[in-house]
Amino acid sequence: MPEQDTVWNPQTELGRKVARGETTSIESALKQDRPIMEPEIVDQLVDLSEEVILIGGTPGKGGGKRRTVTKRTCRMHKSGGRYSSKSMVALGNYRNIVGIGEGTAGGTRAAIEAATREAKLNLMEVEKGNGSWEDTGEDNSSIPFQVSGKAGGVEVELKPAPRGTGLAAGDGVSKLLELAGIENIWVQSRGQTRTRGNQVKAAFNALKKIDEMKR
Repeated sequence: MPEQDTVWNPQTELGRKVARGETTSIESALKQDRPIMEPEIVDQLVDLSEEVILIGGTPGKGGGKRRTVTKRTCRMHKSGGRYSSKSMVALGNYRNIVGIGEGTAGGTRAAIEAATREAKLNLMEVEKGNGSWEDTGEDNSSIPFQVSGKAGGVEVELKPAPRGTGLAAGDGVSKLLELAGIENIWVQSRGQTRTRGNQVKAAFNALKKIDEMKR
């Protein structure tokens, strides 16, 4: 038998507004007094691209480490060790919306699905600009001013950059910034920078500060 589409039954006031057509954009939804609590709201309002951040690693051939999409963890119980997979996902529309999420499950696919669901509930609208003194253009391809964010033992500093600079950042942070629609930026990381997941979260927290400081 063919699969039946699941009918969404909104459980929150924001969800009911979206279902009734009263809230028609993700930007409007993010400006509501209450946070988004249903991933279906996001599905109704915006098309997002997904990037799985490589937060895990296994020994590579000839030494070094090969990056993987999940980090394997083990908890010891009386019956023995129980393994799980942890994933991180970044979502964005390559224009002004971005979010990150983490998920843990018994398998890789389930962990990624859980991270994607959390990312949909953790979206924000990115305030862009051109705060570089080296560029007087008005293309808003960078950020309005320098800002920093922390996560765990990592601090990430985001600096406005002129057109043509590109994304001067590591792979995981570059994916996040690209999804947010940022084209030119300088990024500096300090602390335990080998922890890729915390680097991405620190960069996300820095982007959040831009909106907070603009208010």
